Amino acid sequence: MALDSRSCAARVLAEVVGGRSLTEALQVPCVAQTDPSFVQALCYGVLRQYPRYPLILQRLLAKPLKPADADIQALLESALFQLEQMRVPAHAAINESVQATHALNKKWAAGLVNAVLRRYQREAKSLQAALQANPEFAHALPGWLLQRLQRAWPEHWQAIAAASAEQGPLCLRVNRQQIERKGYFQLLQAEGPYAELAARLHPCAPDAILLERAVAVERLPGFAEGLVSVQDAGAQLAAPLLDPQPGEVILDACAAPGGKACHLLELAEAGLELTALDLAPKRLARVEDNLKRLGLSAQCRTGDVTAPAGAWAERQYAKILLDAPCSASGVIRRHPDIKRLRRDADIAQLAGVQQQALRALWPLLQPGGHLLYATCSILPEENEQQIARFLASQQNAREVPIQADWGQALAHGRQILPGEADMDGFYYALLEKTAT
Repeated sequence: MALDSRSCAARVLAEVVGGRSLTEALQVPCVAQTDPSFVQALCYGVLRQYPRYPLILQRLLAKPLKPADADIQALLESALFQLEQMRVPAHAAINESVQATHALNKKWAAGLVNAVLRRYQREAKSLQAALQANPEFAHALPGWLLQRLQRAWPEHWQAIAAASAEQGPLCLRVNRQQIERKGYFQLLQAEGPYAELAARLHPCAPDAILLERAVAVERLPGFAEGLVSVQDAGAQLAAPLLDPQPGEVILDACAAPGGKACHLLELAEAGLELTALDLAPKRLARVEDNLKRLGLSAQCRTGDVTAPAGAWAERQYAKILLDAPCSASGVIRRHPDIKRLRRDADIAQLAGVQQQALRALWPLLQPGGHLLYATCSILPEENEQQIARFLASQQNAREVPIQADWGQALAHGRQILPGEADMDGFYYALLEKTAT
């Protein structure tokens, strides 16, 4: 029996539970063969609510489902999302979910799914009231992350949690090599199909335009021709901070998918020599695709930033962008699968990689050159604590204060919190290599 949209979404979500990113999991064939928009809505919706639905099901199931039945667990979670958040008639959500058990080759689960969902219908209000005292349920974040946010941001953690549960607005980056932001904004403001997108200029990022309504990128004027890219405004602050100049040799050390690398090239008026580095060839291919679409060129190389080797590691660079591997705790609103994929123990492991990368890349920076350390994390262990540790170990490193009207200044670097000025959570610190 062929998969329908609900059984397909259950398969995708089960893949995420098994450790795959949602982006990868959505590549399974059934997504394109059913209703892609509905499947995506279910998957993103369920993950944005995590761990609320597993907590509800703990009370509705007599015993936990086996790991081999992660697809049935996911089917139940997606049905709860339909009943709670979507404009799907209750009878349709329940009946279609029961039928989806057949498509998943688990007919034995039909009665279970039916009974659990009908019980939820009867007891929804009392269940939610009883669970509201549980912080994980109330704020839709796993307990380990909530505890870290409460320690790091005692005055902001609730706003961070609320912003992380919302869908972020679509943000565009105008390619100033081809058109000014004002000119592209006028294209969107013109009468016709784009006026409904409710475009507005972003107040902090000089190349950014926000769209209040989402749209398929292929529908954007000039997208295929390279006039515009999709990139969060917070991510668009990296290139101006590094301030690329004509003739400079620059390394983007963790380049995929290429947004920041392309922005650096767009800002440079002429003659910028950029090396875009990434560990995974498959991810590097995305950088090459973006460069081609935007009419830009760079040297794309595979390599490990923690162990520089090869031709790219034998050069000296005027500037280095280290967009370090991190928890991605600042971009949960765009990548809600992070809540499923990350574990508390990951933070210490990532912090080790980040410090290793900083120390490995520092010898490649010219005296007088600048290294921009960036993460999409909001955890101090990955951000200001990393910079403090690095500065304490390097006599020829000094911090360059970032003067800006966005984010908040920390002891080291500057932090944007999720939702601030419609941006994702990002951290930046600018370092200069002194002569001694």
